[in-house]
Amino acid sequence: MNPNFPTVTIDVILDRHSAKEVLTAILHSILFHRLFGTVKPQTFEVLDVTMPGVSDPEMEQLVTEKVDIFWKGIESGANKRGQMIVTFSEKRAKKSWFQVYVGEEEVPWEQWIVNAEMRQPKSEDRQEFNANLASTLLKALNVMLTHTSSERGRTAVPLITNATGISPFPIKIAVKVGGVELG
Repeated sequence: MNPNFPTVTIDVILDRHSAKEVLTAILHSILFHRLFGTVKPQTFEVLDVTMPGVSDPEMEQLVTEKVDIFWKGIESGANKRGQMIVTFSEKRAKKSWFQVYVGEEEVPWEQWIVNAEMRQPKSEDRQEFNANLASTLLKALNVMLTHTSSERGRTAVPLITNATGISPFPIKIAVKVGGVELG
């Protein structure tokens, strides 16, 4: 990994019942804290934890597609661990050897890695599992707030030179299950 940009990791243990809901809320919360356009907020209630989100059809479609890809990857294989990697990049002029402009390249400035593991708790352990998951969501929100308001989190953001749309920066969400990138 490139140590030149911050990488924030969130670990979460999920069950079949709440996996899609939890992953959707986490991805939306990351986007909420990192989109710099005019964001119409929405909230997600997951296990009595209120998480912020973005009410934008394009972002909602992106998140839904990636969560569905993750879910299908987990369901279709024996591997019950995966990652959702959100990368924020900036477009920079790409130059050749002789400093001749040859187009643009996307250079990452921040990455969020959501490590997710699927488990199926026994019915008698459901309440404890849900309490632990709610605690994990609160910790994830705290990590997001702490990072985005920290000096390192603020200085990672490049200059905004294009203020059109909901994000002046390219966003990529990669899905990996068992170390293999899907979708």
